[in-house]
Amino acid sequence: MKITTASIQHHTLQFKFEAGTSRGTLKEKDTWYLKLFSENQLIGIGEAGPLKGLSVEPLDQMETELEKVCEQLIGMQVPKSIEEAFEIAQDVSPEGFPSIRFAVETALLDALYGGKKMIFDTPFYHGKERIPINGLIWMGSEDFMQKQIQEKLKEGFDCIKMKIGAIDFGTELKLLKSIRDKYSKNDITLRVDANGAFSPDEAMSKLTQLAALDLHSIEQPIKAGQLIEMAKLCASTPLPIALDEELIGVNAYKDKVNLLKQIQPQYIILKPSLIGGIKSTLEWIKIAKSLNISWWMTSMLESNVGLNAICQLASYLKVKMPQGLGTGQLYHNNIASPISIANGETYYDVEKKWEEL
Repeated sequence: MKITTASIQHHTLQFKFEAGTSRGTLKEKDTWYLKLFSENQLIGIGEAGPLKGLSVEPLDQMETELEKVCEQLIGMQVPKSIEEAFEIAQDVSPEGFPSIRFAVETALLDALYGGKKMIFDTPFYHGKERIPINGLIWMGSEDFMQKQIQEKLKEGFDCIKMKIGAIDFGTELKLLKSIRDKYSKNDITLRVDANGAFSPDEAMSKLTQLAALDLHSIEQPIKAGQLIEMAKLCASTPLPIALDEELIGVNAYKDKVNLLKQIQPQYIILKPSLIGGIKSTLEWIKIAKSLNISWWMTSMLESNVGLNAICQLASYLKVKMPQGLGTGQLYHNNIASPISIANGETYYDVEKKWEEL
């Protein structure tokens, strides 16, 4: 089967609330869908959803680069294997645009499986497997964050991830303590994400205070690029550290190896849209495994199109620990899909249909 047409569709996702991070507040997010057709039949769709202020790609060049990708894909045969899909994606994707690589890989894998939004043939896609996920607490006022915490606990989450670093640290500690006072680490797993908010000088003191609350881990305590300081922290931290932004822009296999060998973190966080797609994610996992570094996967505010691909990748990799895959409920105008959440788990509700795009 040949790809006879390829096109892009821009979509602006609208948040249901002002989503606070240490880098500012998000109200909307641009995303682009890459659509592949064979004789007017949609056979594949992928999402390129960079995040302003975090992704390396310039947003004003996204459409131009995606149009070039479309031109290259027209006339190509649909791949016959996952490996072939990765090869084609590598050939046609522009350098320095990781979310475009992810979109191309996803669209080609969808086409490989017949255009049914199946990216990997796993029990998750067939509604026979659920993936544990963390409940995400966004930054905001103390009342707003406390309200979110109560909602997540009521919804049955036993793993809570709280973004910290934007409000007073004492208030953040108080919020975390309010959970710990009611639930032990055996009842509720607590993760925090600092998004690089701590200075190297204060980081160890703050990590020590957080560790006293029996937290699971902290993501990116200091800003990325401070390799010596981060390595020192990881070597002596009382709280397991997960690298997140540190992985951005590290593309060559040997550079990935060198980074993880130098820093030796306890965990890495994998966001396919941010780190060069699915094949790149699999490379990071292979290297981490060889160095006894654990990992989990997180979506990066994609719509349900991108989230679908990441959920299926997580299922393909047979994950056991909670993943960061609960962002599909953030938007007023997300693409309706079978991806659902209940009792702290995400699953594919085969009774639900995809919205036509």
